Amino acid sequence: MNEEQRQFLSLLGQLPARLTAERAAWVLNCQLDDVPILVSARLLKPLGNPPPNSIKYFAASKLLELVQDRTWLAKVTNALSQHWCRHNARKRRHAAEDMVQVSPLCPSRQK
Repeated sequence: MNEEQRQFLSLLGQLPARLTAERAAWVLNCQLDDVPILVSARLLKPLGNPPPNSIKYFAASKLLELVQDRTWLAKVTNALSQHWCRHNARKRRHAAEDMVQVSPLCPSRQK
């Protein structure tokens, strides 16, 4: 945890009303890359109706409420584990396909 995170989290009683994805990740003790995963899994909901490529903000009060819910935390943990498991499996599958010898009997495998 860097110093900026430590200072931010020490203010938990005085959080701003809206948190960026980065600060929401700090509150959840996860990586910034995990926030979009949680949004797509519908475990986190950004404020308003932001377009896909815009900055997302999250309600601090809602986040603080959610982190007290053990069941929700278990869902978050499971969703992140499943996402990265699928991601790594795809990566391994693509690596294995790249290593397959191209056979003249199997033209569909040729690149």
